[in-house]
Amino acid sequence: MARSIWKGPFVDGYLLKKADAARSSGRHDMIRIWSRRSTILPQFVGLTFGVYNGQKHIPVMVTEEMVGHKFGEFAPTRSFYGHSSDRKAKRAGAPGAPGAAAGEGAAAPAPGAPAGGTG
Repeated sequence: MARSIWKGPFVDGYLLKKADAARSSGRHDMIRIWSRRSTILPQFVGLTFGVYNGQKHIPVMVTEEMVGHKFGEFAPTRSFYGHSSDRKAKRAGAPGAPGAAAGEGAAAPAPGAPAGGTG
């Protein structure tokens, strides 16, 4: 369920202070934050935030398209390495591996040769 419009977007107070300080100093350092629930405001465009994902701070460069979204959307907390069955299928289907099809890797017939074999 979305947040009520009359309440306005949620942003932690310390985040606004850090962003204002970074803008006034003119430095382009990464602003380390832990507030994944805060909404990205137009004042944050052009700044780089380090959003904590539970292990490390993921650098997020804020652009115009990100305004209205939450910081947590741009720093995933889980990493997907793929399905184990996909790795098994790749290994079995690799050329030269046992179980690879015999027709794979065979040379194409010469341009002048008749198609269809020796007949």
